[in-house]
Amino acid sequence: MKFSHHAFVVSLIGLTFGAAPATWAQEASSAVTAPATGSAQTPSASGATSAAEPAKVPGETNVASAIQTIPGMPAVIDPKNIYSETGADRVSPAIAGDLARIYVPNLRGNSVSVIDPATFRVVDTFKVGRSPQHVVPSWDLRTLWVTNNAEGSNDGSLTPIDPRTGKPGPAVTVDDPYNMYFTPDGKYAIVVAEAHERLDFRDPHTMQLIGSVEAPQCKGINHADFSIDGRYAIFTCEFGGYLAKIDTVNRSLIGYLKLSKGGMPQDILTAPDGHKFYIADMHADGVFVVDGDSFKETGFIPTGPGTHGEYPSRDGKFMYVANRGSHKIHGPRHSPGSVSVIDFATDKVVKTWPIPGGGSPDMGNVSADGKLLWLSGRFDDVAYAIDTQTGDVKKVPVGAEPHGLTVWPQPGRYSVGHTGILR
Repeated sequence: MKFSHHAFVVSLIGLTFGAAPATWAQEASSAVTAPATGSAQTPSASGATSAAEPAKVPGETNVASAIQTIPGMPAVIDPKNIYSETGADRVSPAIAGDLARIYVPNLRGNSVSVIDPATFRVVDTFKVGRSPQHVVPSWDLRTLWVTNNAEGSNDGSLTPIDPRTGKPGPAVTVDDPYNMYFTPDGKYAIVVAEAHERLDFRDPHTMQLIGSVEAPQCKGINHADFSIDGRYAIFTCEFGGYLAKIDTVNRSLIGYLKLSKGGMPQDILTAPDGHKFYIADMHADGVFVVDGDSFKETGFIPTGPGTHGEYPSRDGKFMYVANRGSHKIHGPRHSPGSVSVIDFATDKVVKTWPIPGGGSPDMGNVSADGKLLWLSGRFDDVAYAIDTQTGDVKKVPVGAEPHGLTVWPQPGRYSVGHTGILR
């Protein structure tokens, strides 16, 4: 499923992107011997330790940070809460005028359903590439990218959406984009080429390939999140029960961690302290807790069957965990799906909201005001709008097999990808 990458120019949202920068050699790391269960082969990331002036992003304030971030990364405003700038009152003026919409990629429908959250109705549906998996906000918040990984073929692409108009632009050919992330300095888009066990580092605007990091032991590589300083990311390996740690400065594989049980890790979310990570495991029916710096498993939180997606509350105090209700990749309708609410301070489940009549809550995000949790109903062809105070659920019919929906606009200064993990 390899193809030649051609130079091209993409014109989108009033910006013209020229030729990609000079490429660096592909960094294919050799297979790493798996460590013993619950421990990591390599305990810490390598990389530069000097601090740099943070990049200027919409809404950035000149606040000194005790955290030495990688060069070009915006400052960490609150070292105790990396989500401090994603509160309900912190939508950047640069995107405040964007359409308020919920964008739902329909995996089997090869389309995106667009919901108006004011009316809970689909107001638009447009075709995209084959097998759209996620809608991913760009680092600079100006483009929403639909990752069409064209399962089983080499026809992968990224469809850009202009969030000011809600309309798609011309697709960009990209090999196997199951998911996509952005390094916290905004320098690279990381396309997760799941079928190839590979991470492709690309220009974040043109998507021109710059280089790749191989992760041959990470079968089904798919979801990720970053450390507080941006020096490393941890990716989940869905088929095999591993995690892979990636050095974002030197663009290299650091090592693997084998989880102690379960064996089907899905979403991953960095804790507010920026050092602890939560890993949803669909077979373990709960969330593993991992110390990212030492890369060691430190705990486990039971939630519900088919644990899948994870999202922070607007105040950074709670984590919403979507339990898909089934251990199957292609599960049945009306499964015992639910949402668990975990208190970040105690790592305890404080609430559980079942989906009335059963369902399959999967991926999504929280509304800008924090009042609704929007999730796709993967096997029920709906989107759920869940009241974050009461757990009451509204269902909106969408296309066939909705997956990684995103809510827009979102509070925050920049996006590290997925369905809108902002900081």
